[in-house]
Formats: sequence, structure tokens, C-alpha cells
Amino acid sequence: MADISVDTAGQDIEAEQAKAARLATRWKWLRRFAILLAVVLVVVLLWYFLFARNHVSTDNAYVNAELAQVTPLISAQVVEVNVKDTQAVRKGDVLLRLDPTNPRIAVAQAEADLAAARRRFRQTVATSAALTAQITARGADITQAQAQLATAQAEFEKAQIDLKRREALAASGAVSGDELTVARRAWAAANAALASARGAVAQAEAGRTVAKGELAANDALVARSTEDTDPGVLAAKARLEAARLDLERTVIRAPIDGVVAKRQVQLGQRVTQGNPVMAIVPVGQVFVDANFKERQLRRVRAGMPATVTADIYGGGVVYHGRVAGLSGATGASMALIPAQNATGNWIKVVQRLPVRIELDPKELAKNPLRVGLSTEVTIDLSGA
Repeated sequence: MADISVDTAGQDIEAEQAKAARLATRWKWLRRFAILLAVVLVVVLLWYFLFARNHVSTDNAYVNAELAQVTPLISAQVVEVNVKDTQAVRKGDVLLRLDPTNPRIAVAQAEADLAAARRRFRQTVATSAALTAQITARGADITQAQAQLATAQAEFEKAQIDLKRREALAASGAVSGDELTVARRAWAAANAALASARGAVAQAEAGRTVAKGELAANDALVARSTEDTDPGVLAAKARLEAARLDLERTVIRAPIDGVVAKRQVQLGQRVTQGNPVMAIVPVGQVFVDANFKERQLRRVRAGMPATVTADIYGGGVVYHGRVAGLSGATGASMALIPAQNATGNWIKVVQRLPVRIELDPKELAKNPLRVGLSTEVTIDLSGA
């Protein structure tokens, strides 16, 4: 019995020791976990206060650019195509050539119209000189008519005196009836000649008045003008410049540096004025449109520094830039489908507002981006 009691007591002691060991181990691991949890909490707090609270990030961001649409300014047939999609071009490089036949004909017609306008101006100036001489001649005609009027007036007065004398002597029989009749006919003829002379004077004066009016009207066409400033000549010059401009527009050049995209023109095709034939993407001037949630934008201001990584290069390539500005409207407000349904019930959804990030041109030149690539953007809120 004594041996059995000793064994039982030994087992109890061993069990207590094992329990104490397990409890000590548990407390050791609990302390380790508490220390680890405290370290993690400190790290999280440090990360939040040193980085997270002063940075906002989003992966809803894409590369964008202000594309240059190439559109012909005249309608014509394509006779030469010098570029293809993905080809890099410089500003001023020839992209297309259009058939110049019709514009050349228009230029020749405009040049002929300009020459005719100059000739008309010179003719008008010469007409003014002729009308001035005509006015002088009409003045001489008036002088001559007035002299003839004076002669007719004298003849009339003489005939009238002769008639009165014969009428006074007719009663006494000193003058025959035939002689009296002759005197009366002479008076009538002199009266008619006087009236004719007066009409000639009036006609000559009227002719000079007409000539003066024609001169005034002709002078009005060239008043305060030279051959180069005449309105008709200027209008013809404008038509010639327009024709020459249309001829220049048969050669379509690149408006900016960039890469050709969406080429929609082939040799022999007739292009229409105003319809795009290709686009030029300025890969050296791309930017990023980052769609941040509205609650992330409380402290975002223009000028804040930002970092961008692109999926095409991964995290090893970091672009640096600045906030250029915030869009004036959210994407939902500009969408074709309205945010509310047909009954007008509004469903609140967290909105995203595009923020434009301008990138460093040197970094873009080293690692070019293309429009539409996905990126991740982080804005430093403490760097304003």
C-alpha cells in the first residue's frame, strides 16, 4: 500500500509540473504575440502618420493625351501617302498630298481677275482725265452758245425796231404792205433764232453739268485710292490669296511631333473637307488622368507632387509629376446614361473625379508611354 501511495503522489507531482510548464510556455507565447502585436501596431501607426495620412493613391488611372486630329481643309483625291500607323513624325513632315489640279486652275483664274481689276482701275483713272477735258470742252461750248445768243439777241432787237418803224409808217401809206410783211417775217425769224440760241446755251450748260456728274461719279470710284488699295483690286487679291491657300492645303503636314494613329486614308481615295484621316499622338506630352474617389480629394490641390507607375514597366520605373488640376465634372455626370433611373430615384454611389497629373518630359523620353495604358498614382498631400 505504501508503494502505491508513493507512485500516485509522484504522478501528481509530474502532472503539476507538466501543467506548470505548459502554462509557462503559453504565457511566453502570449507575451511574444503581444510584443509582435505592439510592434505591428507601432509600425502601422508610424506608416499612417508618416505616409498614409499624407498620401492618396488609386489604380483607376490611365495615360491620356491631347490628340491632334488631321483633317483636310479641301476636298480632293489623295495622290500620295507618306506615313503609316505607329510611325513617328515631326512637326511639318508631309503626311499626304492631294491632287492640286483644281486649285492650280483657281489660282490662274484669280491671277487673271487681279490683272483685270488693276486694268479697270487704270481705265477709271483715265476716264476721269477724259471727263475733265470734256468739262472744259463743255465750257467752251457754253461760251460759244452765249456768243450766238448775244448775236441772236441783237438781231432780234434790230428786227423788232424795224418792225415798229414800219408799223408806225404804215398808217400814212409811206410803207407798202409787202415791206411791212417782210419786216414782220424778219422779226419772227429773229425771235426764233433768239429762242434757239437760248436753248443752245441751256443745252451746253446741261452738257457740262452731266459731264461734272460723270466726273464726280468716276472720281468716287478712285477717290483716296491707289492701284494697290483700290477695293476691286483688294477683293481680287483676297481671292488670289484664298486660291493660293487652297493650293498649299493640297500638302497636309504634321501639326505636332508624335506618332501616327488611326490612319483612315488610302492612295486614290477622295477625302472630304473636315473629315479626319488620321491622328497624331504627342507621346512626349502625355499625361495621366487619375480617377480618385471624392473623399480622397479633400486636401488635393493643384501643384502637389505625385508619383506614377505604369503596368507596362512595373514598379521599377517611377514617373514624377505634379497635379495640374481637377476636372470640372465627375465621370458619372458626363455619362450618356444618367445616374438616376426613370422614376427620378437617386442611388448614391461613391463618385470619382478625374485628376490630371503632368509628368516629367525627361522621364517620358526615357520610358515612353502610350495613350490608354493603366497606371497607379500616388499624390503627396504634404508637398503643396
